[in-house]
Amino acid sequence: MQYISHYQSPVGGILLAADETGLTGLWFEGAKYFADQLEPAHEEKDTPALEAAKRWLALYFSGTEPDFLPPIHLKGSPFRLAVWEILQKIPYGKTLTYGEIAKEIARLKGLPRMSAQAVGGAVGHNPISIVIPCHRVVGTDGSLTGYAGGVDRKAKLLALEKAEEGQGRKNREGVSNES
Repeated sequence: MQYISHYQSPVGGILLAADETGLTGLWFEGAKYFADQLEPAHEEKDTPALEAAKRWLALYFSGTEPDFLPPIHLKGSPFRLAVWEILQKIPYGKTLTYGEIAKEIARLKGLPRMSAQAVGGAVGHNPISIVIPCHRVVGTDGSLTGYAGGVDRKAKLLALEKAEEGQGRKNREGVSNES
């Protein structure tokens, strides 16, 4: 069973979803893939996972980097799960490109290369926006492309984090910058 709750953020309404294990969805109202992993049978009820997610969001939108993660329960293909795992390693206030993620996926899978477009598809279908920071993924030239919640929101989230494009990539744990 999934449970839902609503959160009003400075950049728009958010729908949160969780099951008994953890957070399963966090979508901006009107986003491209809004509630795409929400089960038809769900109930509006604050659960410990949803309450933790709301505390996390309150810290985040106050301009503070949260020092904890709410429990998360991701469901997806092995490829999407691998991409979402990399997203979780992008530090607060930093960015990574689709190409850099593609290189890391290729390295992990022992492949000569991986399509940045395939990575973009997985990033775009991230069901737990903000907490799994898909907004920190930018184009090769630093452009703000491909955010299901809208490029304007992406810009506002990065501004909130005072993100510096191209900073912090050398020491990013688990992400290789080598060709």
